Amino acid sequence: MGAIPLAEAGKLVTFGIVPTEPNIGYGYIRRGNDVGEGFEVDEFVEKPSLEVAQDYMSSGEYYWNSGMFLFRASRYLEELGKFRPDILEKCKSSVNEIKTDLDFLRVHKQTFESCPADSVDYAVMEKTSDAVVVPMDAGWSDIGSWTSLWDISEKDSEGNSTSGDVILHNSTNSYIDAGNNLVAVIGVDDLIIVSTNDSFMVAHKDSVQDVKVIAQKLKEDSRTEWNLHREVYRPWGKYDSIDNAKGYQVKKLTVNPGAKLSVQMHYHRSEHWVVVAGQARVYYGDEWSVLNINESTYHGKEVIHALENPGDVPLELIEVQVGDYLGEDDIVRFDDIYGRD
Repeated sequence: MGAIPLAEAGKLVTFGIVPTEPNIGYGYIRRGNDVGEGFEVDEFVEKPSLEVAQDYMSSGEYYWNSGMFLFRASRYLEELGKFRPDILEKCKSSVNEIKTDLDFLRVHKQTFESCPADSVDYAVMEKTSDAVVVPMDAGWSDIGSWTSLWDISEKDSEGNSTSGDVILHNSTNSYIDAGNNLVAVIGVDDLIIVSTNDSFMVAHKDSVQDVKVIAQKLKEDSRTEWNLHREVYRPWGKYDSIDNAKGYQVKKLTVNPGAKLSVQMHYHRSEHWVVVAGQARVYYGDEWSVLNINESTYHGKEVIHALENPGDVPLELIEVQVGDYLGEDDIVRFDDIYGRD
């Protein structure tokens, strides 16, 4: 493989995809002088207009930017220290306070979150003099956009790709993912329609890459949707936030067979549990009790409690939280089989 000798020689290799069409959904790399079986990187360019992308295709000097790299870790760290020492220092600090969590190594959360956000391209590859591009022609597709997903999906006779409960009428060449909802699509063409428990997105195929603009606006407007999700996974299973308002919150908990929540308490909320599937084993103080379908229990503030699934099928229950503060950080853990603080 032509990239390996280059990386072993200290070059920072990126793979340029030989373009098959003037695609406006990818960034491009312009090649320079020959280097071994690759080329010096002359320029990284952002996603172009269709006219510019056609010129790139005609020139034969441009490749799609795959975002895939090959280099020695030591060489990358050298260049990162040269061009973005602030990122390198934050990463080193977060690793110095590493903790073991089951099969995971967890870096120091607050230190790592304070690290500046930047990509490998912007931080190093666009600045280093040792960047080289190796052409790759392997039927590659970056399934990093909804349009790319539509490209490879099975379609009906009208060019529509659907998932879930979808009703179509006079609509063509669209991608529709209904999630857990019914989605009716009437008289549209070339759209991406995605429904989730959190939100609903409608975008034209030519503009779907601008979803990042919406994500940035959510962040700037301090909307919770940019970093919080209705369905959240935990080591013991998952929960779905069904409803919430001032003073209360309703969740559906799914506890995997044999799994246990931590022994814990809350300072600001009480909780009601109603079993709707499976069997629950519940701990209060010094006593364990068993709850079956359609049975419920309650614990108030500052009551030490625990929950586990002793069965061989998922345990599902509805949890109603009531209190003046319902944040996930109002959890004091006394014992946890998953090693969480």
